[in-house]
Amino acid sequence: MLTIPLNLFQSTQTPHSGYHWDNSSRRFFEGWYYRVTLPEIGQTFAFMYSIEDPIGGKLYSGGAAQILGPDDQYLWRTFPDVTKFWGSRDVLGLGHWGKTDLHVPPLYLVPEEFERHVQEGYQATTTLNQGGISDPATGNYCRWRYEIQPVYAWGNKDSIQQSTAGLLSFLPIFEPGWQILMAHGLATGWIDWNGKTYEFTKAPAYGEKNWGGAFPKKWFWINCNSFEGEADLALTAGGGRRGVLWWMESVAMIGLHYQGKFYEFVPWNSQVDWQIQPWGRWQMQAKNLNYEIELTGTTHLPGTSLRAPTADGLKFCCRDTMQGQLKLELRELNGRKSKIILKAQSFLCGLEVGGGSWDNSWQSR
Repeated sequence: MLTIPLNLFQSTQTPHSGYHWDNSSRRFFEGWYYRVTLPEIGQTFAFMYSIEDPIGGKLYSGGAAQILGPDDQYLWRTFPDVTKFWGSRDVLGLGHWGKTDLHVPPLYLVPEEFERHVQEGYQATTTLNQGGISDPATGNYCRWRYEIQPVYAWGNKDSIQQSTAGLLSFLPIFEPGWQILMAHGLATGWIDWNGKTYEFTKAPAYGEKNWGGAFPKKWFWINCNSFEGEADLALTAGGGRRGVLWWMESVAMIGLHYQGKFYEFVPWNSQVDWQIQPWGRWQMQAKNLNYEIELTGTTHLPGTSLRAPTADGLKFCCRDTMQGQLKLELRELNGRKSKIILKAQSFLCGLEVGGGSWDNSWQSR
């Protein structure tokens, strides 16, 4: 059996790329999100991997893989055996084996070996996402394998990459932690969804993660890197109520990569405002000394319920669509004058609300 070391892409590796569990018995989860968008057919595949209480023997110990597929269809599989999960502490690399004929501790396999020996499970790195899961109740299944060429991580190109939540995210003061791993990349490979195979070359790809021992009370998320007529543009925005030591705070941010430059609107350098409906409309505005940005995401689709880690294990507590509409405008400020740098739109935007108390719209600044 052949194994190879994980590649270390220093120039595109973000902080927090490695697995965070410290081998303690405290409540802990880590989740990873990989997405590939197929603009020609207007579809998206999102892969969500998670591990909870990896020490094992706890009420919520175990792992899962969820997929949001074409037309927001949903597939998921649990992997109860935490000893079949592996994660690299130094680089982005993880996997969980379900059905396999191997009798060794889990580890990274070259893709051909993985396909031969792991009938159900997944493995993912900075440059690969591969796996297969099926639902025994329905017979629905998905198998996938694609290579990823990173374009933007989180920060200016060819500079040291940034932590999404700022310097304080290196301390367990803010929980959960959140890191965009790859704001934009190019994926080449295939996905077999219930017998229909989707092949793609240099399709827009994205990756992020979160981790910690506490869980956000409420959140929203806007994400898109497939815009009409703008191949070199990637947006991630989001906000939530999260625990900070003994109090709760509401925070939000917008990050935009465009033509090699990173535009960051975060609480420590910008004013960020948001108006989020319980479902259907996401609006954000942000302004700093040099730039201002406006986002409006909308959908008429009902969305799909997804599971997310909670204090009581993996539960249906968020709603997503990958076919949202997005309008974006970025302006450069010069004194009292402003100049539009960018106007863009998409019909393939990821939109999400999660957590509790979405009876009314959420407005904050």
